[in-house]
Amino acid sequence: MGQEISNSHFSEADFAGFQDALARETELIDGWFREQRFSTRGRIGGFELEAWLIDPAGHPAPVNDAFLAGLDDPLVVPELARFNVELNTQPESLQGAALSLMQQRLESTWSSCEIMARQLDANILMIGILPTLAVEDLNASNMSSLERYKALNEQVLKQRGGKPLELDIVGHEHLRMTHNDVMLESATTSFQIHLKVSQACAVQYYNLSQILSAPMVAVSANAPYLFGKDLWAETRIPLFEQSVEVGGFGGAAHGPMRRVSFGSGFLQQSLAECFHENLEHYPALLPMRFDAADNSLPHLRLHNGTIWRWNRPLLGFDDDGTPHLRIEHRVVPGGPSIIDVIANAAFYFGLIRFFGDSEEALDKRFDFADVRDNFYTAARDGLDASVNWLDGWRGKVHVLLKEVLLSSAREGLARLDIDRADIDRYLGVIEGRLETGCNGAVWQRAWVAKHGADMQALVAAYRERQNSGLPVHEWRF
Repeated sequence: MGQEISNSHFSEADFAGFQDALARETELIDGWFREQRFSTRGRIGGFELEAWLIDPAGHPAPVNDAFLAGLDDPLVVPELARFNVELNTQPESLQGAALSLMQQRLESTWSSCEIMARQLDANILMIGILPTLAVEDLNASNMSSLERYKALNEQVLKQRGGKPLELDIVGHEHLRMTHNDVMLESATTSFQIHLKVSQACAVQYYNLSQILSAPMVAVSANAPYLFGKDLWAETRIPLFEQSVEVGGFGGAAHGPMRRVSFGSGFLQQSLAECFHENLEHYPALLPMRFDAADNSLPHLRLHNGTIWRWNRPLLGFDDDGTPHLRIEHRVVPGGPSIIDVIANAAFYFGLIRFFGDSEEALDKRFDFADVRDNFYTAARDGLDASVNWLDGWRGKVHVLLKEVLLSSAREGLARLDIDRADIDRYLGVIEGRLETGCNGAVWQRAWVAKHGADMQALVAAYRERQNSGLPVHEWRF
């Protein structure tokens, strides 16, 4: 969940003071890493699901203030735009019926959200990018009322010297445009998977998350359309990167240190390397000063929340105050259905466990440039992408998923002692996508090919099938 701040205007003294506090907190966690003070409790998973509020015609409905007030659920919170919300669930120990419990809890929250939305003559939808979204919807009046969003917009534009943000995405079609605020970011909604890790395996699991990002985005892609253009299978990836395009110190917005990125390389020793990179390369966007003690890491955690690596390290605290480490896997879009998103989480958890048990660390067998290229190729081409894998293998990602990764994930979930029925159910969804060649992006494109590019009708058809509860590979066109 995002961290709120108390104002949106800052002085030079605020920036200097924040930088000093950030340096102290970064030095503090260095000691924690050296002393191995982080929680040893791993194998705990969770997620955040971003969703759309839409009106009866399928267009964005900017009603999240009334929606959230009426719902009154601390696990459902605002997002950047008034037509988006974020659903959270309590984390689960990854064993037994954990996956079924995740689905049950999400279904319960989703049902409450549907009831509340209907009271506002609206609906709730999970999809990577809403096909009916118009440029006109992305205006300042549709920005959520929290101060952090106002401040984020002000600081992004300030660091860009007032220059508008530029979109240039070449996919099946070409979209090129400019926009004057960060509301472009609200066009992207994701399913962010969290994995709590011990310090001993944190580097390995983080690097694995990067390696596995390409197959994860390929199998789950669900965002082909933006402003009526057919672009990437997962257009959310270039859209998010370009919608907050500010970089490191010195205004290097177009250099290697972008605020939204795949990262600069594999980690070597500890997750602290990411936090040092945050300190040394990224100026503060939200230089809020806190009275809390340094050991609660208020400045470090706020700053980290304004740097959107596709795999982001997180620092938190157990109930007893022990600091812990998490990995936030951000590459997966929202939707197409509840069982689909739980299947995506199951696939990730299983793959991480399987390859985390390898005698030779997988990152030692990959070139980071290949891993990064795999990711963007998979986001662009989806299941048809050609990727590099171990020992010089190069081929279609759907072949890699079907012939190698599906069985690997199954074995990984078995090693986590996940119930066999859960393994069969959720990996059966992944298997079904691979057998039919149908993920969310493929379904949307196939529907348009059959019925025409009526985005309002597409959203209506998509919503009807989402409400059926069936996984996307079983949806009719």
